Amino acid sequence: MTTTTDTPTTPASRAAFPGGTILGYPRIGRRRELKRAVEAFWAGRTDAVALEVTAGALRRETLQRLVALGLDPEDGSVPGSFSFYDQVLDVVALLGAVPARFRDLIDDEDGSLDLDGYFTVARGRGEDAPLEMTKWFDTNYHYLVPEISETTPISFADHRIVREFAEAQEAGITTRPVLVGPVTFLALSKAADDAGEGFHPLDRLDDVVAAYADLLRALAAVGAPWVQLDEPVLVSDTVDAPAERVDAAITTAYRALATELTARSDDDGLDAEAERPAILVATPFGGLTTGASEGAGTTTARDGLALLAATDVDAIAIDLVKGAVPTGSGPDGTVPGLATKTLVAGVVDGHNVWRADLAARFDRLVALRSLGAGALAVGTSTSLLHVPHDADDETWEGPAADRAGRSPALRRWLAFADQKVREVTVLARAVAEGPDAVRAELDAASAAVAERAAAAGVVVPAVRERLTALTEGDFARGAHDDRVAAQRERLGLPPLPTTTIGSFPQTSQIRTARSAWAKGELDDEAYTAAMRAEIARVVALQEEIGLDVLVHGEPERNDMVQYFAELLDGFATTDLGWVQSYGSRCVRPPILWGDVTRPAPMTVEWTRYAQSLTARPVKGMLTGPVTILAWSFVRDDQPLADTANQVALALRDEVRDLEAAGTAVVQVDEPALRELLPLRRADQPDYLRWSVGAFRLATAGAGASTQVHTHLCYSEFGEVIGAIDGLDADVTSIEAARSRMEVVPELHAAGYARGVGPGVYDIHSPRVPSVDEVTELLRLAVGSIDPDVVWVNPDCGLKTRGYAEVEPSLRHLVAAAQAVRAGL
Repeated sequence: MTTTTDTPTTPASRAAFPGGTILGYPRIGRRRELKRAVEAFWAGRTDAVALEVTAGALRRETLQRLVALGLDPEDGSVPGSFSFYDQVLDVVALLGAVPARFRDLIDDEDGSLDLDGYFTVARGRGEDAPLEMTKWFDTNYHYLVPEISETTPISFADHRIVREFAEAQEAGITTRPVLVGPVTFLALSKAADDAGEGFHPLDRLDDVVAAYADLLRALAAVGAPWVQLDEPVLVSDTVDAPAERVDAAITTAYRALATELTARSDDDGLDAEAERPAILVATPFGGLTTGASEGAGTTTARDGLALLAATDVDAIAIDLVKGAVPTGSGPDGTVPGLATKTLVAGVVDGHNVWRADLAARFDRLVALRSLGAGALAVGTSTSLLHVPHDADDETWEGPAADRAGRSPALRRWLAFADQKVREVTVLARAVAEGPDAVRAELDAASAAVAERAAAAGVVVPAVRERLTALTEGDFARGAHDDRVAAQRERLGLPPLPTTTIGSFPQTSQIRTARSAWAKGELDDEAYTAAMRAEIARVVALQEEIGLDVLVHGEPERNDMVQYFAELLDGFATTDLGWVQSYGSRCVRPPILWGDVTRPAPMTVEWTRYAQSLTARPVKGMLTGPVTILAWSFVRDDQPLADTANQVALALRDEVRDLEAAGTAVVQVDEPALRELLPLRRADQPDYLRWSVGAFRLATAGAGASTQVHTHLCYSEFGEVIGAIDGLDADVTSIEAARSRMEVVPELHAAGYARGVGPGVYDIHSPRVPSVDEVTELLRLAVGSIDPDVVWVNPDCGLKTRGYAEVEPSLRHLVAAAQAVRAGL
């Protein structure tokens, strides 16, 4: 696909940008081949050579698939976006920029990491904690946070990206290498422990840019026509740096990379040797438009498109799903500087699964011509990393599909990664040849969108009527002090009560039983017996360890969102719709397509059974409305606030039924509360209003003596402390172990006085923390927060860990709580 709409005014020998492309593609494999290979390597069942072989085969299969779907094998339209674990960790490895505690892993000769070292930085070892993990902009993907100081080694240390380009060339495909841009990399980094006072990672911009320049020279030397540098920092003003500093860093970085390094030119009629490939800067996850933006306490006018157009980069990719069509700042409505560049219009949604109205997207492409770009290309709004591989992999008819809420009609409304590639190719052809050349495809897409709008279940009048009848009283509980007194009398817990977040390890026996039941190979009675046996074992284990508030362990749940989606009307679930969450961790987000109702109680009988086995309180465990939205592919035909309140009403009914069954503690998890937080501060108050309101709607019906917990994880909590307080939960557990209680001073400064459980055990690493380590973290917590409100718990649920790690870790947690409790 080589045709663009107009001839760019770039040097004649520079490679033209393809007419259509995607910003990235899922890398885990259509059947999670990479996940299995990586985990086999971690377990010692295979070696690095075998892992490299599997990864190479997966890369080739992906490239061939993208060519078969219509991307050109020769023009750089196929992205090289592979990663073994995380794209930000890849830049850490590229630069050799590892924290001091891992410096022994660096090769003395070239500063690189081998695969063992790469994964060790991600997962930790012994007493050495891994890099902190947090959410990638407004997605459910987690990235590893680099730690940078004045002394962090930074150079072009790892040539893997160059080798992978050469590997693709050998297979007959010219790729476009993709990596996180230098400014976004540093803006998302944190100051390492050995950094001096006042240091910010952006202070190392010159060193990072110099390493990127060396990388670009190396890519040019092997013939790479294009490279893609992702700079989503430009669509956000929530990073820990003033907006004007970020903008200045963009100008500095791309002056060095695009201007001072020469691309192919024809000066004096002779082609100079290229020092760099042509550069595409991608800006996903929001609009790159003029407006007032806040950052680090300042407000400034920003126009990210004009900023990039003023540099000598060769192409700019903008998100036109979350962002509007920009307006030009020039007197004629054009964008100064854009005439020498290709504008890549991200009109195909890379972040959701709904089929695009291609005719409407084409109209948006036409509107972009007024900006005066030298050429116009079609792209995805983001990498397709965030959606499953292929909707055609699913079964859409038959009993199993019916149970999962899937239907042939729903299939017609959806586009996963492979279908989105085809949407890009159709639109690119429409731009190049005119819409009549693809009229059948445009009409079919419009018909599917119309069919979806009119389908039964998309609108349920009873649900709409219930929402309309809500009053302010439906969102409020009684006074907090009265609830504290009632709960203290009912529960009788010791200081620093211990608990877990909810799930316990999912053993192979549990998964086998659940799979057999889903396939009809195990009847309901046998399945219930198997789950009850596991619940009894988990309850007994918690009592033996000495935990104060127990959980039933959730053996019946395949996933904390999918479980509820399978029991609520308005959702469909997939068998093969896997999406990478972090590392080798994959999830299958449900598809929320219609109005939400709860046909029957969902958790009551499992919780009632667990409580019958013990005199200690057992938490009822629910997933909150915002997290259900954030971890699903949500309908895009109504405001998120309305969808959230529909889910909240279903959960409110579940809380009522748990209370009626005698449950004294109900936890409604909202780990994704900050995940949907808009990247522009001006948009955040409205989001926090409705997201907090949805949680309160779900929980406000609980009586004063029922203790309501919630859980949040992997967030920058300082940005949402007011919202956390506004949830009005009695106890909030939060991730804090990897960051060594960084959130605790923020809670103290904000005057937070409700129950809080800052996590003391990082469950996203296989490490078993020692009693001393947990004790130290707990003492940090009680040193800043009133011990009377502190709870002791892990960072998150234990589902992904094994009992060999979980049992000693929980024993150490209880021992630490007892030690600190004794000193109060």
